[in-house]
Amino acid sequence: MTVHALVAAIDTPSIAVHLVQPESWPGVRDSLPASARAFAEAHGFEPKPGRYLALPDAEGAIAAVLFGMDTADSRRADPFLAGKLPGLLPEGTYHFATLPPGTAETATLAFLLGAYRFERYRDKKDGGCRIVLPEGVDGDELARIAEAVTLGRDLVNTPTNDLGPDGIEEAIRALGTRFGAEVRTIVGDELLKQNLPMIHAVGRASAVPPRLVDLTWGAADAPKITLVGKGVAFDTGGLDIKPSSAMLLMKKDMGGAAAAIALAQMIMDARLPVRLRLLVPAVENAISGAAFRPGDILQSRKGITVEIGNTDAEGRLILADALALADEEAPELIVDFATLTGAARVALGPDLPPLFTRDEGLAGDLQRLGLAVNDPLWRLPLWGAYDSMLESKVAQVNNVSSGGFAGAITAALFLQRFVEKATAYAHLDIYAWNPSTKPGRPEGGEVQGARALYAYLRERYGSLG
Repeated sequence: MTVHALVAAIDTPSIAVHLVQPESWPGVRDSLPASARAFAEAHGFEPKPGRYLALPDAEGAIAAVLFGMDTADSRRADPFLAGKLPGLLPEGTYHFATLPPGTAETATLAFLLGAYRFERYRDKKDGGCRIVLPEGVDGDELARIAEAVTLGRDLVNTPTNDLGPDGIEEAIRALGTRFGAEVRTIVGDELLKQNLPMIHAVGRASAVPPRLVDLTWGAADAPKITLVGKGVAFDTGGLDIKPSSAMLLMKKDMGGAAAAIALAQMIMDARLPVRLRLLVPAVENAISGAAFRPGDILQSRKGITVEIGNTDAEGRLILADALALADEEAPELIVDFATLTGAARVALGPDLPPLFTRDEGLAGDLQRLGLAVNDPLWRLPLWGAYDSMLESKVAQVNNVSSGGFAGAITAALFLQRFVEKATAYAHLDIYAWNPSTKPGRPEGGEVQGARALYAYLRERYGSLG
């Protein structure tokens, strides 16, 4: 089911859903017919978070639904709790009859995101539930966001045999065709001629040639916004090969590219008045006689020489060349998305991506808006004292730090070297995966950081309308 198919017209007959908190439950309970109140009491319904009860009418059909929400002051409240409903409700059309104050937009988006299913390789389920938009909610905007997140999730969930570097390129080209953007691609040995040597080195061992996909859209004189997404279609670890347990989820190592593609779609669909550039280095870190090796010294686009301390730290290499290319235009903002380090997961877990930037205003805005749209980011420091951990005795920098400390920070410090001219730069170290199903976030591929960035860009630049 497409996102637009989940939204019903305002005059569609629908079943009332009451999202009730402990403080609103007495009023809702008193408004119910006597038989419904008795039914709820007989079934012991309490307005606890996630508690669900369908109330029958005289014929046994569903007359209304009760769904418990967190208290207004709960520190553990999940803004997307209503995203559980698509997995609970029988087929039909529903509307929110009762909502906690100020939650109409968030609850509706959670519903749309919670209805996501990845069914490319399975029989598609018939039916499903639809929602009538609450009054005052911008359905086009919510559908725009949910549709882009659906695209990103689909990309992450698709295995590499159907989404290699060439498949990532095809997805970007399809996006370019849809919105009238220009898409250029540099493939294989042409990367060397175009001075993108580290992208070439990482991807040259694969049967599918490495490439850089470059999309541009918008007026040439508009503020330049550049997105860079790590597009490692699969990561074996290279010659520093991963154990099998660590390789199982490596189809998601292009999750940074998926997030950047999703954000690019939101920007173009909303017609934000910016000059958008999307750069995705798309490679497979494979093993063959052509693979780059530990101890190799690579030239980078920026001229910095890089000693390879570990071939499993390949993402920062391809990002470095792409960032250096992006920086040459001196855009107002560069943002990269990357499934970069396990250290970020150890520090903050799978749900909270670290944000790295030297721009105080940008950091504050992204954290504020990330919380507002339930796409949280948490700032970690670009701690300059740790830069010495990347020293090399034979090159200007090593691609990994000495010792096992501060891996997410040192990776961000490595990338920082390749951005000098941009007005602002932010690096997001995302996980791009939900280890288990949560409201509005089904298990599997996830788009992290894109909604927070979209909210920031909309707030800063507005829309062409």
